[in-house]
Amino acid sequence: MNLMKTISTTIVFLCFLVASVATLGSLFFSEVMGFVPCSMCWYQRIFMYPLVLIFLINLLYPDDKLFKYSMPLVATGLFFSIYHNLLMFDIIPESVVPCVSGVPCSTEYINWFGFITIPLLSFVAYFMLFILLILGNKNEK
Repeated sequence: MNLMKTISTTIVFLCFLVASVATLGSLFFSEVMGFVPCSMCWYQRIFMYPLVLIFLINLLYPDDKLFKYSMPLVATGLFFSIYHNLLMFDIIPESVVPCVSGVPCSTEYINWFGFITIPLLSFVAYFMLFILLILGNKNEK
């Protein structure tokens, strides 16, 4: 039983770490580097930022309902990040994108190694959270 609690705490800590890095990274890109977020980026931020607090509170005051109140945020953010990446890889045409004013959603502020973009970083963060929460939920049962 003690091992399961340790595994669960480790998973919550990893979730907190991933969400914190993603949040600080997005703030760095916008506030320090001056990259203006597009509409899709804002949607992804809306679902990532509260996760930092949710995971932190769960680390301080653990309860067994973490999956129920964090997974909807993670799944919705993952959906937006998949959609944004499909747009970036020209699988979805720009005409069906909600970015009608401001910065176009296809803007590439960074392109590391020829494929790593900000939307891909967002996808990786949401996917990691999704997998960690699934693993954590299995350990609870």
